[in-house]
Amino acid sequence: MRRKPIQIILTTFFCCIMVSYLLSQKKFKESELPQKYQEWLNLVAYIILPQEKEIFLQLDNDRDRDLFIEAFWRQRDPTPGTPENEYKEEHIRRFNYANKFFGRGTTREGWRTDMGRIYIILGEPVSIERFESSGFIVPCQAWSYYGDPKKELPPHFVLLFYQRGGVGEYKLYDPVADGPAALLIDKRDIDPTNYEELYEKIKEIAPTLANIAISIVPGEFSFGYTPSPRNNIIMANIFESPKKDVNPSYATHFLNYKGVVSTEYLTNFVDSESIVNIIPDPATGLSFVHFSVVPKSISVDYYEPKDQYYCPFQLNLSVRKGENIIFQYTKDIPFYFAKQDAPRVQANGLSIEDSFPLIEGDYKLTVLLQNPIAKEFSLLEKDISVPSTGETNRLLGPYLGYRTETYQVGLHLPFKILDKKLMVDPKNVFSSQDEPLVMLCLVDLEEDVWREGYIRFLIKGLKELKPTEKSYILKLSTQPRQRIMALNHPLSIAELTPDYYELQIQLVDGQGQILKERTSHFIVSAEKAVPHPMVSTKGLSLANRHIFHLMLAHQYEKVNLTQQAANQYEKALELKPDYLEARLSYSQFLIRGKQFERALEILAPLAVDERVKFDYFLWRGLALMGLSRYEEAKQCLLEGNKIYNSDTRLLNALGECFFRTGEKTRALEAFGASLRLNPNQPAIKKIVEELTKK
Repeated sequence: MRRKPIQIILTTFFCCIMVSYLLSQKKFKESELPQKYQEWLNLVAYIILPQEKEIFLQLDNDRDRDLFIEAFWRQRDPTPGTPENEYKEEHIRRFNYANKFFGRGTTREGWRTDMGRIYIILGEPVSIERFESSGFIVPCQAWSYYGDPKKELPPHFVLLFYQRGGVGEYKLYDPVADGPAALLIDKRDIDPTNYEELYEKIKEIAPTLANIAISIVPGEFSFGYTPSPRNNIIMANIFESPKKDVNPSYATHFLNYKGVVSTEYLTNFVDSESIVNIIPDPATGLSFVHFSVVPKSISVDYYEPKDQYYCPFQLNLSVRKGENIIFQYTKDIPFYFAKQDAPRVQANGLSIEDSFPLIEGDYKLTVLLQNPIAKEFSLLEKDISVPSTGETNRLLGPYLGYRTETYQVGLHLPFKILDKKLMVDPKNVFSSQDEPLVMLCLVDLEEDVWREGYIRFLIKGLKELKPTEKSYILKLSTQPRQRIMALNHPLSIAELTPDYYELQIQLVDGQGQILKERTSHFIVSAEKAVPHPMVSTKGLSLANRHIFHLMLAHQYEKVNLTQQAANQYEKALELKPDYLEARLSYSQFLIRGKQFERALEILAPLAVDERVKFDYFLWRGLALMGLSRYEEAKQCLLEGNKIYNSDTRLLNALGECFFRTGEKTRALEAFGASLRLNPNQPAIKKIVEELTKK
């Protein structure tokens, strides 16, 4: 029995990625939108971010607009695990209230008035004091509020509205721009710049109004009762307060990924924290991309028979060089945990980790993490660079973890170097209960640098007064010299006061010259314990490292480095001669490169393997065609066609073989069968037309 999805809020491909077209999209004017969307923009005028509005005006159909609106409210839902959206309901209530009560006495709609704007943004005042019956003061209303310090608002402030000249709608009073004199009916013999005199005069008439006339924050006065410029800062913070906690990235992703991500996911973007490291692997000699994605919320399902929660994540990854995808894969990453572990998942979060080998170069990494339980998706996008293998004295890192775990060297895991796996947290926040470690890698270190050089670790706190500073030296000659050297050093939390820290590692030669340096940052928390996400990852035995070389072969092929691609194919087959996928991929690569004899050699062992009979006959036939051995090729292709007679590649090749051996009728039959399967083949249609004329 399955129950409905449960929302857990955390405290803390084989898929083609569209190129961002945010700036190139046609932008609609508000007046060009259907009426209901114009009205929606009015409804959210004070809470929508500029980026959100920009993207909304680029959407070109009502379906996308409706989905965007759904996503807009979902991003602001304080309780996303419930059917109600309290924020949306309250905002609509305020908007309707403003229209009903603040449009009186003016030609404008209530939401457009100053009172309506403040009511929509801040809600009901804690109290209202009216100054409307005096013959000396223009009608005024003072609205008191308690402010949220997280939104940079004072703990208590008062906003004043007044009728300018004693008539019309109530305007928001600005102590700096309007000044206390604007509150007086009789301004004769009044110096509008003598704020002390104005303060005393208003105080005689309405004592509590005098304070408000000078400052939004009661009792906060400048010298000579001059209104403080801080009033304007507070007002700006008030107007921005509804936008403070909204991350606009969901809107950008909505525009960039519609048509890529299923529409039911588009409204459920979940922000995440992530980390990406390029780590050379001493065990294989290859460079790997390691990454961790920690969604800020996850939805899980409950399977009652086993009393177990689960979340079947789907990970889609692509690596792009310019406009071309050079590597991509998809992977299911199911996560299960017992009912009693739910509080731990809730407190710590969940880290989805993975790694893959990558050839040298500069790329755009995109990781799309989808959660089908509640149709949610998170996204990691990052520019990455894998350094060239020809460079000496390479320094990579630093890599930071809150502790390490030990595994056998022959197991490949994300963020593992030799036998030490770093337990990483993208936040890089450590407490006294952690055992943080910094790791780094040196590649192709010159002998004299190894013999006389060292690594300098520089740790510096970033607070202004007496920041903590530490430095450590690690002599390189104390470690065995290898092509890839992995070094580490503990970060002694006991020696570091709570602060934000910069960590700099320097490779220094025997003469004291800094050859390379890299920088990272971390935080030491004052809390005794900091929650770190639970890790979901899988290892791969290095006995299966032939898989890595096939991945690299495909990557080199994508960037047209054919010799390097061939070398990786050969390496994969050297490690595992019966690796079917590598043999088939390599044979196709060789045929595309017109290396037909070598392709036949690679295919030969597959002749007796029943699992790949069709592929063997197809690709052997194509290789024989390349050598103009049409009779042999024809026989191979006919055998393949007995196994599967609906492959256009085989039928087209067979048609050519028949034509080359003088069997025009059979050639037309083969081409005709191919066109029936796929009529959209202009080149084959042209061949048939020419053969028919002869």
